[in-house]
Amino acid sequence: MRLFDDDLVPVPATLAQVLAATAGARGAADAFVAPGERRSWTDLRDGSLRLAAALHAAGISRGDHVGLMLGNSSLWIEAFFACASLGAVTVPVNTRFKAEELLFCLKQADVKLLLYADSFLGIDFAGLVRQVEPAVDHRLPGKALPRLLTAVSAGGDAAPAGAVAFGDFLAAGERVPQEVLERRMAAVLPQDVLLIQYTSGTTSFPKGVMLSHANMLGDAASVARRMGVTPQDRYFSIRPFFHVAGSTLSVLVSLCAGCCLLSMARFDVGLALKMLEDERCTLTSGNDTIFLMLMGHPDFEAGRLHLRGGWAAAGPEVMQKIHDVLRATEVCNAYGQSEASPNVLLSDRDDAFELRRDGFMLAHPGVEVRLCDADSGAVVAPGAGQGEIQVRGWNVMRGYYGMPEATAKAFTPDGWLRTGDLGEQRPDGRMRMVGRLKDMYRVGGENVAPAEVEEVLHAHPAVQQAQVIGVPDARLGEVTGAFVLLKPGHAVGTEELVAWCRSRCANFKVPRYIDLVDSFEHIGMTGSSKVQKNKLRDHAVRLWNIQPDTVAS
Repeated sequence: MRLFDDDLVPVPATLAQVLAATAGARGAADAFVAPGERRSWTDLRDGSLRLAAALHAAGISRGDHVGLMLGNSSLWIEAFFACASLGAVTVPVNTRFKAEELLFCLKQADVKLLLYADSFLGIDFAGLVRQVEPAVDHRLPGKALPRLLTAVSAGGDAAPAGAVAFGDFLAAGERVPQEVLERRMAAVLPQDVLLIQYTSGTTSFPKGVMLSHANMLGDAASVARRMGVTPQDRYFSIRPFFHVAGSTLSVLVSLCAGCCLLSMARFDVGLALKMLEDERCTLTSGNDTIFLMLMGHPDFEAGRLHLRGGWAAAGPEVMQKIHDVLRATEVCNAYGQSEASPNVLLSDRDDAFELRRDGFMLAHPGVEVRLCDADSGAVVAPGAGQGEIQVRGWNVMRGYYGMPEATAKAFTPDGWLRTGDLGEQRPDGRMRMVGRLKDMYRVGGENVAPAEVEEVLHAHPAVQQAQVIGVPDARLGEVTGAFVLLKPGHAVGTEELVAWCRSRCANFKVPRYIDLVDSFEHIGMTGSSKVQKNKLRDHAVRLWNIQPDTVAS
């Protein structure tokens, strides 16, 4: 199947078309491997067709919304493929959601059918569904979620009175003729919405990003091309499938390239290293947190791994470590956000390492990027300074579901997506992200991007991970606060870390507060393994007892 035109712009396609081509070419080859699971492309295709028939029998039609409340597994993939085959829209549920967030997501997305695991990593999903919609114990629909007509329990044969057991759900689909499914698949268009991605919601309830088949498949194929993925590669990704770094940049990258995807329901660093070794994985991906955790684990030994590349959303210090310590010498730097499917900028594996290390990337063919002054809106010429990264092209979302005002605010009057991220661009057009505008803080009138200080701390030989935020200060407005996780077996005092920073960055950037931590989990992380800066800031104010009249020493 032809994925690109002569200019390397993705050819619009549907997921079912790409799945048919990949399964036809790679049928018996490994498609997905996880602890206790090993599925071929034929297995995934056949499993998705069984689920598509069951969804059809349950009344799911083109354009209907189906919620998936599952961990990373072949069932998640098959359900995603099944929805796509019918033209239904997948609504991935963040497995970290609490009851209030789950209710908001299912209701705001108008979910018609929910497929959920009874439990996941010790979380009682069945109880959570019951808490959100008590009618699941009696008969759906209920008052809380009047549009939810069917709940399917994937935990076994037992199910609440108002839900359907998974076995019964599949059995009902056995009566659906194959020609009916084929007609349904033929009616799906590349511009149909494939998935509604709820953003991490670090500051408020999340928004549902509508992404089409063409958006996500085009992005996945373009990323696979830049990474140089071949059908023989084995791609390990711990990215949760409920996030676009999992659905697009893991599941669909594997689908478009025909390679094997390896994953886990939960990121256990020791088990991940074992899977990387035992399965001879050649590619991996993630943000700086994940790579630092891998390289900082006591069991890490680069010589036992077989990695050559992948992608990383990381700064120069971490990229250098990935190259030198992890020995993934072809790793690409990546930048994106959910609203752009998600990848906007990416290195090429053949780029000079210095370009990949320093994050100077290019947009995909057919995608435009520009920088604009955050205050005036004026376009910033390449090489003329920093500005907000804005995007226009085939990878940009269809909008936020049911939120026309939020959608309008997300775009400029001339149709460019506002990313809210600060970037800089070289005269040759290569661009990199400098920081998130909402995370920027001002120390005595000077702008500081947290990533700048984090990079300095990451260069210290004892530091595994650093997170930096601005905290209130009565004299300077804000000052730098830092939380640092040390490598196992290393010890360093906060005064030494301050001295390290003082010798390597401007005085106004040097942390006035530092705390050594054992983990960031207690502070709060998003489903994509990013520390939530707003929660970190609130934690810092309480920890350091910062009052309106506090002046940092």
